Amino acid sequence: MSARLLLRSAFRATTTFRAAMAPSMSRTMAAGGIPTDEEQATGLEKVIMTAAKTGADPYNLMRPKEYAGSKADPHMVPSITDKRIVGCVCEEDNTAVVWFWLHQGEPQRCPSCGAHYQLVAHELPH
Repeated sequence: MSARLLLRSAFRATTTFRAAMAPSMSRTMAAGGIPTDEEQATGLEKVIMTAAKTGADPYNLMRPKEYAGSKADPHMVPSITDKRIVGCVCEEDNTAVVWFWLHQGEPQRCPSCGAHYQLVAHELPH
């Protein structure tokens, strides 16, 4: 009885050792390679990737365009409502932020430096 138990455990050990040593083909290699990010993306990530390919930026992930900040070319601020709070760093090396409410309509000036900002309607894609 003990010999049979010993023989069975030795047989299992050698077969599992050989199976572990044998090279196996992974699922991704059998399907033709590793899928790209676009092939794996789903949901919101896929929406963002598709929009980035067309040049759109639905969630404002890209760096905003440069504007002069004058009355003729104000800084455009997207918003889904009719007002938004804006922070202006008036000077390049300034550590204080000047906060003010920006309302829809005509461009408004920063109370400290005079840069112009205008609210632009923005629709979320979902």
